[in-house]
Amino acid sequence: MTVEQILARLAEMSSRENVEGMARYGIRPARALGVPSARLKMLAREIGKSHELAAALWDTGIHEARLLAGLVDLPAQVTAEQMEAWAAEFDNWALCDSVCGWLFDKAPAAREKIGAWTARPEEFVKRAGFALIAWTAVHDKKAADEAFQPWLEMILREAGDGRNYVQKAVNWALRQIGKRNERLNSRAIETACRLLENGGAAGRRVAIDALRELTSAKVQKKFRKQK
Repeated sequence: MTVEQILARLAEMSSRENVEGMARYGIRPARALGVPSARLKMLAREIGKSHELAAALWDTGIHEARLLAGLVDLPAQVTAEQMEAWAAEFDNWALCDSVCGWLFDKAPAAREKIGAWTARPEEFVKRAGFALIAWTAVHDKKAADEAFQPWLEMILREAGDGRNYVQKAVNWALRQIGKRNERLNSRAIETACRLLENGGAAGRRVAIDALRELTSAKVQKKFRKQK
């Protein structure tokens, strides 16, 4: 399927009402068609995987085409340079989180970018760094607990960033680490407690929300079942 054919399919699925709905959730890309994610995933399965096609879809600048790019690209072929180029053009949280969770967290340079991006000043690039932590905690079942300790330190370092999309991603990363297993739950709770004491107003907001889930009966019951 060519880029032109794909764009024609997307145009058929477009919805102005959905675009307006996206805006209410803070998703305001420069060019959007309002195609739901479920339909994009169905189309991606029909298209199949292609690194070259993904690059061409990204270059259209259309929000849904860029989401498709994240679905059809091949993680093993994603370079650090590509990750930098795409992250620099993230213009909303949905694109950032989707591309990180569908593609970037499986790319060879993923962990390198966590270290780099969490320290970056650009709001959505920094968010991408913490989104990668969150998605790695969810998807990489074989990751050793020790791999997460430096990321908890990054959370401590950056939790004071009061920008909404960064703060929510920091919170997300902390909660996902703390839900992996009992040992990391304890470390995440300890991190949150340190934020309560020394994290400033933004850090305290992250900590309070994270502690609510990490100490909840539901999460603790899951760990008891794992024993």
